[in-house]
Amino acid sequence: MTRGMEVPFLDWRLENRPHFDEMLVAARRVLESGRYVLGEEVAAFEREYAAWTGARHAVGVASGLDALVLILNAYVELGVLARGDAVVVPANTYIASILAIVQAGLEPILVEPDAATCELDPRLIEPALTPRTKAIMAVHLYGQCADMAAIRDVARRHGLRVIEDAAQAHGATCGNDKAGHLGDAAGHSFYPGKNLGAIGEGGAVTTDDAELADVVRALRNYGSHRKYYNRYKGVNSRLDELQAAFLRIKLRQLDAENARRRAVAAAYLAGIANPRLTLPAVAPYGRPCWHLFTVRCAERDRLQADLLRAGIHTMVHYPVPPHRQEAFREWHARSYPITEKIHREILSLPMSSALTPEQVNHVIQVAHEWQ
Repeated sequence: MTRGMEVPFLDWRLENRPHFDEMLVAARRVLESGRYVLGEEVAAFEREYAAWTGARHAVGVASGLDALVLILNAYVELGVLARGDAVVVPANTYIASILAIVQAGLEPILVEPDAATCELDPRLIEPALTPRTKAIMAVHLYGQCADMAAIRDVARRHGLRVIEDAAQAHGATCGNDKAGHLGDAAGHSFYPGKNLGAIGEGGAVTTDDAELADVVRALRNYGSHRKYYNRYKGVNSRLDELQAAFLRIKLRQLDAENARRRAVAAAYLAGIANPRLTLPAVAPYGRPCWHLFTVRCAERDRLQADLLRAGIHTMVHYPVPPHRQEAFREWHARSYPITEKIHREILSLPMSSALTPEQVNHVIQVAHEWQ
């Protein structure tokens, strides 16, 4: 296979270049304000992001992982959860979802995904519940929402809280609602590679629960609403003013950039017809934002190497499932066959709002003709 044009997996510079001029103006505005922590930029972004998701409250924090930990710790402070309680989480998620549960002193209950969509399978939740299970963490993996209507139905029957890990789902929908407004609370990531990415780290919590939002606001700031008066044993996890200013700019263009991602995904779905590749299944209940476009292939490593020889850069999300990670040695004897098969076969093709039609067509041609 001869090398064609270069197609980056995701070029952060190209993604952000359309915003450079506005960002430079915003950076100067923040510098001249003299307020660099929890100022007007953060407050404005929180209002704007809450309105965009449909939630009543948004709280800016330092990362997506922190957002999940803060939600769980806030529920502990409110007496909804207690240390040692159990939380259902998909077995094939990125490890951050599970780390949040562990860091909050709770027990993860790993449940297999639906083999077609790779999202948490609602049918498998009830058999996994224990008397200590108090919540479900629904992860919207790869930019497609989990089946939230079915998950909320299980939660209602058993009196469980539903927490969304919406780190990969900015603008994805389930029914008429966006990710971040589909459960009791949601954690969001603004890592630079996300559909809504900062120029650094950042995250947010969204919820309709005013009491929960109030506790999260305190916990992110050393457990304090009032300087030097600490109600809770909190942490330092604050979204900074500069990142909030940048995110405000990018949020205004997010719908348009997601539309370009959807156009790329539609082209891939229409143009790649290779029996060796399984294309992503789009669930009928929602609309993905296409954070990632993942294919499945029994010869994943050979496929990845051949695509690279053709100039097409790809990534594996993720090569090692959480229960096989060294960090969770105590789970190594467990078997999650659907999860393990996904991790052996999954490959992410280039996906970006900055891809050119020529690059998209090159990916389609090479993937379609691959043998």
